Amino acid sequence: MKKVLRTLKHKVSGKQIKSAVQCFSVTFGVCALVLTGTLVFANHSKNVENGQGGFESPTIPVTEEVLDSISDNSGSTGSAETVAYDDSYNLSYFSYRIRSGDMIGKIAEAFDITSDTIISVNNVKNSRTIRPNEYLKIPTMPGILYTVKKDGETAETIAEKYKVEAAKCAGVNKIAITTSLAAGQTIFVPDAELDWVTRQEINGDLFRKPIRARWYRSSRFGWRPSPFTGVRSYHSGIDMACPMGTNIYAALPGKVTATGYNATYGNYVIIAHHSGYKTLYGHMSAILCHSGQYVTQDSRIGKVGSTGMSTGPHLHFTVFKNNKQVNPENLWN
Repeated sequence: MKKVLRTLKHKVSGKQIKSAVQCFSVTFGVCALVLTGTLVFANHSKNVENGQGGFESPTIPVTEEVLDSISDNSGSTGSAETVAYDDSYNLSYFSYRIRSGDMIGKIAEAFDITSDTIISVNNVKNSRTIRPNEYLKIPTMPGILYTVKKDGETAETIAEKYKVEAAKCAGVNKIAITTSLAAGQTIFVPDAELDWVTRQEINGDLFRKPIRARWYRSSRFGWRPSPFTGVRSYHSGIDMACPMGTNIYAALPGKVTATGYNATYGNYVIIAHHSGYKTLYGHMSAILCHSGQYVTQDSRIGKVGSTGMSTGPHLHFTVFKNNKQVNPENLWN
């Protein structure tokens, strides 16, 4: 073995070792350069992917400035493009990137606008679902977007509807007070607020849970394996499992429009509410209300059972908005 090592040492000259080291250095340098370039390109691509643009809405100017945190707004007039019908009515927008822990109320307070403004301008459907790194449009004054319902509406009639200044409404939108607007056109109504129903819907405070005792969710709204066949099927409500005989309450004030029995829901009750809402309560062991009766959220309308197609005692609860099923859990706390 010693003889072999001596032979190898003799054959590998110092010049060869120097050459090998130089080759390794060049190779390492090239690899580092390639790796650095790859990282720069990846970061550039990431920035491009996280970019935001195209906030196109009729009559609404949009800026290119992006505010990465609430504190960035402090003392900044920004480079926002503005539209001015009158020097006293200037409207501009910023793009704000949501940070972890942000809430709509805090963002609104930082920019001296209202939560309604952020909700309306950004078409927020559920205030609990805003996520970090998403972007919000932030106008420089409080107000909401309004979509014209019928031809002939004007800034004056819209301002009257919301109890705000007509001249300001017209000025912000660069129109005359009496300009006739077309159905479907969207304008910004400064200082206006959302109606309470819309606000409650978005904040998830519109309904009370129909079960006030302990319960657990045995099936969610949406697609699921059928508890009877195992085949994927659509579940139109939420199943609230609890003991037989538990009281069931109306989730929202309204009028009982139907009570009865069918093979699927067993004993059921349907209640019509304001704003296009209806609720259905199924699998009851007993019905405690009658058709035509007006009920409140404190009215007992039935008791939990297992009638119809049911695997055990629970309440099947469905919410309809304009005859379309919606997820109840987005409408309650």
